[in-house]
Amino acid sequence: MDKPHAPATERNRESILAILRDRFADRRSVLEIGSGTGQHAVHFARALPWLRWQTSDVADRLPGIQLWLDEAGLPNTPAPLPLDLRQDWPAVKFDAVFSANTLHIMGWPEVQRLFMELGRRMPPGGLLTVYGPFNYGGRFTSESNARFDAMLRAGNAESGLRDFEAVHGLATQASMQLLEDCAMPANNRCFTWQRRQDTAG
Repeated sequence: MDKPHAPATERNRESILAILRDRFADRRSVLEIGSGTGQHAVHFARALPWLRWQTSDVADRLPGIQLWLDEAGLPNTPAPLPLDLRQDWPAVKFDAVFSANTLHIMGWPEVQRLFMELGRRMPPGGLLTVYGPFNYGGRFTSESNARFDAMLRAGNAESGLRDFEAVHGLATQASMQLLEDCAMPANNRCFTWQRRQDTAG
């Protein structure tokens, strides 16, 4: 099979990397949820060699991710793990989590399950960085985001752009506090939450 390729990943990777280089400077092991093609993983793992970058996704995406990892041949990218939010999580340790362009693809129950699991598994002080398009107060931040949301819902009624306030509520329930809400190119956002130090890990 040919390596999968997402043009948007090529466009957004440098702006995301600028945030990860700062936020993950003291991290050691990152779990990427919904690694997609694997392009982000290769780019970030090469640029941030002190991180062990663990990719994950649903089973049918793993072969494509592995092609990118094999071609890059980096020492800090272990084999991708199967991770389906509707099933049990793999046994993996991490002090940071990264996910890009996933919450609007998942159904809302899966988003809820994601934060519930992170609340159980993320160690005190652990970081969660999420990238993608979001609404505020139930309103789209641009016409292009409104069109994107309509396209998503036409394909799957359970998908669609999430309200920041609802997602932040889930993070709060998982004992996370917001560190940063950063505006990104093309009407996207990048959020970083940290699990409170006074929580049981």
